[in-house]
Amino acid sequence: MNRMDYIIAPLPFAVCMLAGMLICLEIGRRMGKSSLAEDPQGSTSGIGVVQGAVFSLFGLLVAFTFSGAPTRLDVRRRLIQDEANAIGTAYLRLDLLPPGSQLAMRERFRNYLDSRVSAYRKLPDVQAAKAELARSAKLQSDLWTQVIAATRLPDCDSDAPRLLLPSLNQMFEISSARTMAMTIHPPPIIFALLFVLALVCSLLAGYGMAGSKKHSWLHITAFAVTVVISIYVVLQIEYPRMGLLSVESAYDQVLVDVRESAK
Repeated sequence: MNRMDYIIAPLPFAVCMLAGMLICLEIGRRMGKSSLAEDPQGSTSGIGVVQGAVFSLFGLLVAFTFSGAPTRLDVRRRLIQDEANAIGTAYLRLDLLPPGSQLAMRERFRNYLDSRVSAYRKLPDVQAAKAELARSAKLQSDLWTQVIAATRLPDCDSDAPRLLLPSLNQMFEISSARTMAMTIHPPPIIFALLFVLALVCSLLAGYGMAGSKKHSWLHITAFAVTVVISIYVVLQIEYPRMGLLSVESAYDQVLVDVRESAK
């Protein structure tokens, strides 16, 4: 399966986790009260060791996913900038082509730029994004063929093959690297494990709170919300075109600027 075929939506994931944690906290509390009723002295013996181990594992996993997410986001941001620079350079070097070919070639470049911007803005609609990426690949092929033909015309600048073709090649390589970078995330099983561990930690936390006669809503809410917000932020960084923030969409402005300057 193509890794672009699945996306973990940050907001639904966070909502489900919050609901599950609150439910598990209540279940754990009721289990703890039942155990206290049967064995007031021994029901919590050893529970601290288990809680410490599970919470430590959960914290380690959160730290692991959190530490890698900003790095991957920065790589994607840098690739957007690199792609914009490569396209801008190749577009300027179209001046080396015969005057009669430049107008049509610039129009093809503009169509390609529109397709590149549109492909990523169609996310999280994966199928629409994949269709637009396929269109971009077709435009790449056509652009390469047309530029090769133009560089062979008798009135073409002699430096065109040496300068323009490497620029096109770099432009296409960066677009491929950017598409690949978009699919690089921790395996889904990592997020599944985070979800399960969050529920287990909630169960143990609720069990440990069984000795209290009243619900400590402050502690329950603070624990659940803090964990959920942390995981949501990780997912938002991993899938920056989804959720409430859509942080990566702003980076596309550099491509939009190149498109506006491509007259």
